[in-house]
Amino acid sequence: MTQQKARLAYLYVTIAYWVFMLTDGALRMLILLHFHVLGYSPLQLAYLFLVYEIAGAIANLTAGWLAARLGLKFTLYAGLILQIASLIALTQLNLAWSVSISVLFVMLIQGLSGIAKDFTKMSAKSAVKTLVTKGDGNLLNWVSFLTGSKNSVKGFGFFLGAILLSSFGFVSSLLILAVALLAILIIIFLSMPDRLPQGSKSTLFSEIFSKNNDVNYLSAARLFLFGARDVWFAVGVPIYLYSTVSSNFVSNTGFAFFLVGGFLATWIILYGIIQANTPKLLGLKGVNRSKILYILRLWLQRLIAATLLMAVYVLIINQSNLLSSITLIFGLLIFGAIFAMISSLHSYLILAFSEDKRVTLDVGFYYMANALGRFFGTLLSGLTYQFGGLSICLFTASLMLFTSLMLTRKLG
Repeated sequence: MTQQKARLAYLYVTIAYWVFMLTDGALRMLILLHFHVLGYSPLQLAYLFLVYEIAGAIANLTAGWLAARLGLKFTLYAGLILQIASLIALTQLNLAWSVSISVLFVMLIQGLSGIAKDFTKMSAKSAVKTLVTKGDGNLLNWVSFLTGSKNSVKGFGFFLGAILLSSFGFVSSLLILAVALLAILIIIFLSMPDRLPQGSKSTLFSEIFSKNNDVNYLSAARLFLFGARDVWFAVGVPIYLYSTVSSNFVSNTGFAFFLVGGFLATWIILYGIIQANTPKLLGLKGVNRSKILYILRLWLQRLIAATLLMAVYVLIINQSNLLSSITLIFGLLIFGAIFAMISSLHSYLILAFSEDKRVTLDVGFYYMANALGRFFGTLLSGLTYQFGGLSICLFTASLMLFTSLMLTRKLG
């Protein structure tokens, strides 16, 4: 019965995480495309997401501590409630406001959404460590499934956001997402089994900083890994593809939204599927930690090579046409496949390196680094695309991946 309750709790946590990430992906696409059409520059678009990322970094530290003191249910429910509040607050955006006021308003609301996302993520990832039966050897499989399925759902969110924007407009889309998330919150609140850790009020805030070198080096490697993704993903590629589609292929704005949102959704969905199946794809059953670290470094080297090839290609072609866009999309899909496997190995390693009594603290610290990586990646995405185009975005990504590789060499 205890194991049955644990699996049921895992199911509810997973469903809550799925629906949250569906709204998170949809919201990102709504904001990106809505404000691009309003005439915002790539750098201004990047600003809209910066507070989201930095707030997420701070939230991870406090979320890990709060979960250790008050329990994982508290941080899970808090994340869902804050996201609902963010969606409703964004409906108050007034197009009569100046660009500066609008950017500031969206940045602040996005900061609230960033806190919500990382409260929910930390809760879901930590729950896996506590719910898996010790010694059953399934930690890698459970983590891979949760992480991969979450990203596939977020991919559907990108697609959903583009469809909602073209069909219902900005404000109505936000309200639809808020209602869906509220319904899930009520269901989870009424049905969640009492299997998640309750926390201990004796946990000190100073304990959030890990003394485990493996946790610290892995967190630093995560920072540069996700910075390398978002330096092209956050602003550069979506705007590049939208400009290419709208100027060369279709003049209908709604259909251009659909195509760009569809590509980003497909990328993340496939990325999530590969993440969920990483243990099978890499043949990791029964493989020890040292072998996993070797495989991680090997695939990082391959990802660096693929990213450099794309950067050189975009630099040489220097034009937006059908052939170059298809080639670029193919390259980005390869990037996504390799990146997904690396990310899945990271998600396993942080739980493997963490002690049971520190799991929420170490996971919170690790995802703080993850959020900082997205923060710097998002900022650099706007800067590099505005001043150097997509090729500079990709060259910057290559440099960040190399730094991540050097940090993983410190892991033992």
